[in-house]
Amino acid sequence: MKRNKAIETSSQDNLIHHKQRIAFHEAGHAAGIHLNNKARQLPPVFFKIIFKEMSEVTAADALAYQSSHDDCVAQVEGGRLIELLPPSIECLMRELEEPDDIIVQLAKDYMIAFEADIINLLIGPLAEAKHVADTDDELFNHKLVNLNALKNYGGSFDLALVDEYLQSFSTDKQQRDDKLEELFASAFDFINNAENWAAITKLVDYILASSENIIHCEEIVLMLDQTVDHFQKRRE
Repeated sequence: MKRNKAIETSSQDNLIHHKQRIAFHEAGHAAGIHLNNKARQLPPVFFKIIFKEMSEVTAADALAYQSSHDDCVAQVEGGRLIELLPPSIECLMRELEEPDDIIVQLAKDYMIAFEADIINLLIGPLAEAKHVADTDDELFNHKLVNLNALKNYGGSFDLALVDEYLQSFSTDKQQRDDKLEELFASAFDFINNAENWAAITKLVDYILASSENIIHCEEIVLMLDQTVDHFQKRRE
């Protein structure tokens, strides 16, 4: 009897830990979509966080999450500035060999949005990784948490999307790898920013306390902006 109770308690603890990890993952992604895009002076984009009740999540879901991303607890829906990727950005730019100033600016704006989408996807698993490192009282840095390690933090789905972006960026593997490393470093900088991390943590608390199945864009944006404003005032 005691053995069964211990197993049930352990299983419940694992599910709670699982939900906390995913909350950080999705809060990080959401914070990137709003705060990172805002910092890059990009237009607002609609998104929401959808999740199901903890009672619907099984221990198998928690175990499966270690190697793959699923929507068993929560997921950001929407939030991408670029929904349809061109077959090749290189070809697109070659077709504009003698573009006017407007076309040049449009191309620059496209690349800023392109890079922001990738960074935001990487911020999600990085936020989860930082949460795990903080919980375990471990270091969190670029050497210990590399791109491959993101798969241990529900990042398989995110990395697959990132690869779709990069495939349209260049046919040259070295150029794709260099661009990915550059954007990964930017995602790390976002996570390591105290103001951003405060906003992510506050949003996590909001997610975990919510009894709704959907947290809408307006709620998320208000929460993030209020936290950033509060953080900035405290530093003044």
